[in-house]
Amino acid sequence: MPVTHDLYQDLRCTKEEIQQKRTKDPLLDSLLNKYSQADADVVKAETATSDAPSDDALKKLKEKRLQVKDKIVQQLQASS
Repeated sequence: MPVTHDLYQDLRCTKEEIQQKRTKDPLLDSLLNKYSQADADVVKAETATSDAPSDDALKKLKEKRLQVKDKIVQQLQASS
């Protein structure tokens, strides 16, 4: 069963630390919102039955999510 990724664990930060940083950084806030949407799209695609996407479409969704996560990491490093 597909589950959403724990971004905070991947980033090695607490949710509180990220929330504090996102209030001060509009770009980080935007990226986190994009990540949430991309992750939701992947989970929706993985749980689809009758209208399940092709493997290629699912792979592209996962790649998009990873690209956004990489941008989040870059933004966190830039603001540190």
